[in-house]
Amino acid sequence: MAASSGHSKVKNHKKIKGVNPFRNKLKNQQKDKKPVIFKDFEEDDDQDEFLDNLVQAEDKAPSYHKLTKDELKARADEILEKQRKKLPVYQNKDEIMTYINNNQVTVLIGETGSGKSTQIPQFLIDSVRKGKKIAVTQPRRVAAISLAGRVAAEYGCIIGDEVGYSVRFDNRTHDKKTKLKYLTDGMLLRELMMDKKLSQYEYLIIDEAHERTILTDLLLGFIKGLLNGSRKNDLKIIVMSATLQADRFSKFFNDAPILFVKGRTYPVESFHLSSKDSEEQTDMVESMIRSVIQVNSSEPFGGDILCFLPGQEEIDKAVAILQKISPILKDSYIKQKLKIPEIVPLPLYAALSPAKQLLVFNKLNSNKFQRKIILSTNIAETSVTIPGVKYVIDSGLRKVKIWRHELGLSTLLTVPVSRASCQQRSGRAGRESEGKCFRLFKENDFVNLPPQSESEIIRCDISNPLLILKKVGVKDILNWSWLESPGKNAIVIGLEELYSLGALNDSGELTEKGEKMALLPLAPHLSNVLLEAMERNCISAVLDIVACLSVENLLLNPNPDIRDTVNEKRYQSATLGRRHGDLIMLKEFYDIFNGLDSVPEKKQWCQEMSITYRGFQNVIKIRRQLKDYLKKIDANVEKNEQFKNKNKTAAVDDESDDDFIDTNDKKIDVESILKCFLYGFVKNTAIGMPDRSYRTTTTGEPISIHPSSMMFSKKDNPGIMYTEYVFTSKGFARNVSRIELEWLQEVAMGVKKFK
Repeated sequence: MAASSGHSKVKNHKKIKGVNPFRNKLKNQQKDKKPVIFKDFEEDDDQDEFLDNLVQAEDKAPSYHKLTKDELKARADEILEKQRKKLPVYQNKDEIMTYINNNQVTVLIGETGSGKSTQIPQFLIDSVRKGKKIAVTQPRRVAAISLAGRVAAEYGCIIGDEVGYSVRFDNRTHDKKTKLKYLTDGMLLRELMMDKKLSQYEYLIIDEAHERTILTDLLLGFIKGLLNGSRKNDLKIIVMSATLQADRFSKFFNDAPILFVKGRTYPVESFHLSSKDSEEQTDMVESMIRSVIQVNSSEPFGGDILCFLPGQEEIDKAVAILQKISPILKDSYIKQKLKIPEIVPLPLYAALSPAKQLLVFNKLNSNKFQRKIILSTNIAETSVTIPGVKYVIDSGLRKVKIWRHELGLSTLLTVPVSRASCQQRSGRAGRESEGKCFRLFKENDFVNLPPQSESEIIRCDISNPLLILKKVGVKDILNWSWLESPGKNAIVIGLEELYSLGALNDSGELTEKGEKMALLPLAPHLSNVLLEAMERNCISAVLDIVACLSVENLLLNPNPDIRDTVNEKRYQSATLGRRHGDLIMLKEFYDIFNGLDSVPEKKQWCQEMSITYRGFQNVIKIRRQLKDYLKKIDANVEKNEQFKNKNKTAAVDDESDDDFIDTNDKKIDVESILKCFLYGFVKNTAIGMPDRSYRTTTTGEPISIHPSSMMFSKKDNPGIMYTEYVFTSKGFARNVSRIELEWLQEVAMGVKKFK
């Protein structure tokens, strides 16, 4: 039996008025044979992890504490009857368990909605041996948290008891009670550094393996080593993926059996641009807007449109244009007596505030004749079910960071997506009903796309994975069990980077400093910054900044209509940041936030500054966790006066961090702080030129300060340091700080002492 390709064959296709640029979808579908295929069953939608992230499902978990054990079990029984039994995985439980019991490694391909992430672990939980656990890894933190919450409810327990999770800076497990633990790949790797046999686990489930993150690849390599060595007979592995590209996993584990469980999606017709229209297409945003208008006017009312654009810049531009032309189009339709719905454009990308992200999930006013137009990055490509979406318009592009090993820089590029990504995107239109997908590229271009996106280990910085390998004791890194080797050149450059940071000695062995860096849940560059701060007695202030840098999208991108106002408020609030840059600005914002007396005041300030309140809550949590890690590294850290409580409240709700307040908040040692960061980012520096431009110290390439930086309008910096480099139309430095040229020489001499 052939596996489903993710598309449906539609017979007797009729040409649709108004969509002449598009041709019918591909007629020939590639078919991959699988040894075991289970039938399709009716099921509820699978976990919508992105939506769970928006509403912060982890914070809902404490409500279960109010329920008795009997009430929890009653809830679980209700979920079992109404939801779980309808899932394809549950209906094929016996067959699946037979394969798991009879094989040390099983590869399971489960389509969206199959229930693999929640049901397979529960099949095993009651049979696990006493004192042993089940580990289920996830590439993303939010997925581990939300899945643990859902499974705890299905199992009938409080999260943290029999079912729990462990992610960076957050752990809800019980040493004795917990049998099933959801955790990120990185956390399991960290456990492996402490226990090379992973002796507490009987089952390891590697979920979402198709995402091929660096840490997933690294974890699979370690697991293969365990199966060939110390855990040959008492450890079972289940590798779970949502795509049909399972052969690589099967071959890696000595031709492990492959199971395929179908999910449920409705048929989706796919259309491509004709050659003529493709040649006329010049601007992607313009082409997307024209397609939105075309689809909205030609397709029956009753379904929203989801548009995929490569990045935030393109989305903001498209939304602004659609907002301007929407009332014009509405008036035109009324005058012509055309029954065409009014378009309501809504953006969706990671840097949006949670409140604005939630708007795409809300229904429009039923009394108005309107259609939602959601313009999204690839954040909506997988796992997300946006209610009402019936039409997808796909640009076929995405933005991706490519690590340039030779330069030690990350480059942000716009590149074509893979065929698998195209299929995932089109599938968004078929979650609730039959749908249509309009691709803004030719059919032949689709055929020529790569089957899968390039794995992360090929295109990203691998210094941290190499540090983990060194910590675990791997000597021959080049010939280690890589699922896909990053290549000799990348490995050599990564090892050289660790050497430059003082993590390796001349013999390529971990130094005392490298051992400490490996214990911190940070990139080696930031670990180096913290260790230097401990030496310079400015650890408190540096921790503030590192914690802020560890929270993605802490500072939101304001809407164009309020951008100037917000930027001016930020500029006026950061008195030191105006002169010294973005890192010091983060320190000042941290102090301002903690200095406010009440939660309403904090929320109001965050709103005015376009800063996420929840983000600062996470900063407080991360800071506390980092302190605990540092205490393990240096028991004397508590004796540092920077950590002593100075009777100043730093509470965020109940997240007090009193012992981490600077003794001299108003006298921030800017020079010491920035020198600490130089120890981690000395290669990410540039020198000011007479024409007020900047050239990097490593390659002499020109680089510009990003417009979002506090330093953008400041032209008299002798030199700059940046924690992030992106290349779009040109090279941009982000998170920029002013540095003095003599600091570079001092830090360069300081680095040499580790060599």
